[in-house]
Amino acid sequence: MQLFDALLAVMVGIGVCVLYYTGTNFLLDRIFSDKNGFLTGKDRWYNAIQPWIFLAPALFFLGVYLVYPVYETFRLSFFNFGGFEFVGLKNYLWAYENPEFQQAVLNNLFWLLFVPILCVILGLITARLADNVRWGTIAKSLIFMPMAISFVGASVIWKFVYDYRGPDSEQIGSLNAIVMLFGAEPQAWITLPFWNNFFLMVILIWIQTGFAMVIFSAALRGIPEETLEAARIDGANEIQIFLKIMIPQILSTVMVVWTTITIIVLKIFDIVLAMTNGQWNTEVLANLMFDWMFRGGGDSGRGSVMAMMIMIAVIPIMVWNIRNFRKEEQVR
Repeated sequence: MQLFDALLAVMVGIGVCVLYYTGTNFLLDRIFSDKNGFLTGKDRWYNAIQPWIFLAPALFFLGVYLVYPVYETFRLSFFNFGGFEFVGLKNYLWAYENPEFQQAVLNNLFWLLFVPILCVILGLITARLADNVRWGTIAKSLIFMPMAISFVGASVIWKFVYDYRGPDSEQIGSLNAIVMLFGAEPQAWITLPFWNNFFLMVILIWIQTGFAMVIFSAALRGIPEETLEAARIDGANEIQIFLKIMIPQILSTVMVVWTTITIIVLKIFDIVLAMTNGQWNTEVLANLMFDWMFRGGGDSGRGSVMAMMIMIAVIPIMVWNIRNFRKEEQVR
């Protein structure tokens, strides 16, 4: 039944698109053509209007589902919990003084510092190593496989890895099994202060390393073989070739991957919600926003402040990427 509904939705969507573009083209032809069906002297207007007609649906949905929510979030951040009374900067001052907000910002900084860097490093290493072995394709498939799992699904898997059943109970968690194998005591890993954030980061690193590996593998194969052979003739070993020749030549790709994973980290929500629900000082901005916006009656003002903080954090990264893209276009 779900498959039928999905196919029906696709067919209806395609049908609506065909009708829209066919109908708008027909109307434009009728408006700007003479009785013989030829374009009149107004064809300049025809060429100017036609692209906007095609772009109109996309612009409409972008406005409704992107631009308007941003505006409404910004507006609500200056109002009280119900969105009726203007309170100015009171919500922002509250966030600045709130210990939970400060902890969430600190946790987000930890995620930003470690996750993108480790994903890039592991992705580069696995991409290079996998290309040098016969079974590299199989290895890449296994490493990339977590990308096919949702964040919630991955969290469920890693819950079994970190599982703890109490001091007198049989342990089924993989990590505790390894710890006990070496004679140490089992731990409730996701409740350990400070370190539990890193245990949660491992999940996202496990997922995103496959993405980084695939992109880097394609980029490394694009490096001219003549450059590598010349370096080998000059006496460079494989590590020197990798660090001093390969990485500099794919630096733009490295920055793209780093940026993509950084944006994912800024929006991280599912893993923390599924693993700890923000307990034991693991709260991040997205979870704090969700709590204030939708739980306990909801506070649209304070929740909107959290959402604005996430958006403000993303803006510098986007600006930096746009500038780099323009510089590359000018060079080309």
